[in-house]
Amino acid sequence: MTMQLGPWHESYHPPAGPVVLVIMDGIGLAPPNDGNAVSSADIPTLRRLWREHASLQLAAHGTAVGLPTDKDMGNSEVGHTIMGAGRVLPQGASLVQRAIADGSLFTGETWQQLVARCTGADAGTLHLIGLLSDGNVHSHIDHLFALLREADATGIARVRVHPLLDGRDVEPHSALRYLDKLNTLLAEISTKSDRDYRIASGGGRMRTTMDRYWERPDVVQAGWKAHVLGEARHVGSAREAVEASYADGVSSDQDIPAFVVVDGDDEPVGTIEDGDAVLLFNFRGDRAIELSSAFEYDDFDFFERGRRPDVLFVGMLQYDGDMKLPKHCLLVPPAIENTVIELLSAAGVPTFHVAESSKFGHVTYYLFGMRTKPFSHATVKEVSSGGLDPAEHPEMQAAAVADAVVDAIRSGDHRLIVVNFANGDMVGHTGNLEAAVKAVEAVDAAVTRIDQAVDACDGVLVITADHGNAEEMLQWSSKTSAFKRDAEGRLIAKTSHTLNLVPFVISDGRHPRGYAVRRDLARPGLGNIAATVLNLLGYAAPEGYEPSLIRPGAEADAAAGGN
Repeated sequence: MTMQLGPWHESYHPPAGPVVLVIMDGIGLAPPNDGNAVSSADIPTLRRLWREHASLQLAAHGTAVGLPTDKDMGNSEVGHTIMGAGRVLPQGASLVQRAIADGSLFTGETWQQLVARCTGADAGTLHLIGLLSDGNVHSHIDHLFALLREADATGIARVRVHPLLDGRDVEPHSALRYLDKLNTLLAEISTKSDRDYRIASGGGRMRTTMDRYWERPDVVQAGWKAHVLGEARHVGSAREAVEASYADGVSSDQDIPAFVVVDGDDEPVGTIEDGDAVLLFNFRGDRAIELSSAFEYDDFDFFERGRRPDVLFVGMLQYDGDMKLPKHCLLVPPAIENTVIELLSAAGVPTFHVAESSKFGHVTYYLFGMRTKPFSHATVKEVSSGGLDPAEHPEMQAAAVADAVVDAIRSGDHRLIVVNFANGDMVGHTGNLEAAVKAVEAVDAAVTRIDQAVDACDGVLVITADHGNAEEMLQWSSKTSAFKRDAEGRLIAKTSHTLNLVPFVISDGRHPRGYAVRRDLARPGLGNIAATVLNLLGYAAPEGYEPSLIRPGAEADAAAGGN
C-alpha cells in the first residue's frame, strides 16, 4: 500500500521553483594528489557551492548502502536504488551471499528445475554465464564457485562456463588471476570420471554480452554468437584469448573481444543447445536484462539471433519486477515499496528524470525501485550518448543533458527534477586521468548553468554523487605510500569505483526557508537523501525512511559552509 504524504513543518517555506537533485556519477571526495581528477580539475562552481552552502559528506559504499561489508565499494545501481528507496535495503550481493550461507539458494523450485533438466537420461548441459571477478558489483567469483560445487554435489555431469572478463570493477589486467582460480576448480571437479566441467566461451564485459539500456545491442549479439552459436575468435583456452589480446595492445580486460574455446578438431567445446539450462549468475539487473530478453522473448528485433535454442533460462535474481524478467530466477528480490518517486506521484507531484542513455536507467529503473514503467506523474527524458568513446569525448552529453534540465526548470511543470551526469564514472572507468579531469570540468560547466536556472526561479539545488571513481585514477600502494608502477616504471591506472565518501550540497538561493542541516547523524549516507528531498519540497518523510539531513531551524545553520 502506498503511504500518504503530509506537510513537514509549519515554519518551513517550500521554494517557489523546483528542487533539482543533481547526481554526479562517480565523483567522490579524496585528498588532493596527482591521481585525483576531481581535485586536479578546474571546477569553480562546485568549489563555490561546497564552500558557501550547506554541505556534508555521505557514505556511498558498504553497509551504509546495503552491501555485505564496508570493504564493498558502492556502485550506480546500489546508489540510485538507495536514494530512491529512502532506506538501506539488502542489495543483490547481500541477498545472494545470505542465500548461499543458509543454503536457501539451492532449496527453491527453480534450482530443482535446473537439476532436473541437467540430470537423468536426457540430461542437458548446465551453462553458467556471468562476470568473472570479485568486484561484487555485478557478480562475485565466490557465488560462481558455490554454484559449481552444488552442481557437482547434485549430480550434474556436464557444465560449461562462459566467463565475462572484468577489468572495470577490478584491476585492468587481472583476468588471468580469476581464470586460473576457475580452471583449478573445474579441473578438480572433472577428475571424477563422470564429470566434464569446462570453460566454453567468453570475452570482455564491454565487448561481450553485458550491454545496458540497449545502448549497444551489438555487444549482446557478440555474446549470443559466442555462447550460443560458437561464432567468435577460436582459441584453445580462455588464457590464450587473454594473452593474445594483451599482445594486441588491449589495455583492459573489459575490452577483450569475444572468444570461443575449441577442441583439437576446431569444434566449439560447449555451445548452448536445445534441452540445456542456462543460468546467468550476475545479480545486478541493468547489464543482465538484455541477454535475458534475447533468450526469453519471442518477439525480438534488437539483433538477428539466428538459432534460438529451447532452454531453461534462469537468472540469479529477477532483474525487472515490472516485466517479470526472467520468468525463472533463483532469488526474487523483495519489492521496494513507497519509493520517493512513487510517493510523490501518488500525491500528484510532477517529477522529471533525465540522463544520457548510458545512465538513463539509473534515474528511472533503479530510482523507481527496479521498475521499468514510470509512475503516473513522472516524466522521463533520455539523451542519446551517441556511441561516443568516453576517453576521446570526456564531455560526453553533459551539455545536452543540462539543456534538458534548464528547459524543465524554466517550464515550471515539475516540482522535483532528477538528473545524472555520467562523466565521472564512465570516463573514470577508462583509466585515462587526463580525460577524467576534463570529464569533471564538463560536469562543473553543466552544474553552472543549472545553478543559474535554479536561482532565477527561486528553486533549491541539491548536489551529490552515487559513489566515487574519478577521485582515484591511479593505484596506490599502502605498503610503499606511493602510486604503484608496472615493470617498466609506468604508473598503473585505477578503473574501479572507490570506498570514498561523496559530496552533498544544498544551495537554496534567495530566501530563508526555515531549516538547518543536521550534523549529528553518526554515519549519514545516500539513504538519507529521499527524506531530505521530501522535506525540501515541504513534505514529511514517511515512517521507515532514514532520517532527513535537515531539520526545522535557523537559516544561519543552513548557510554554514562545507566540511
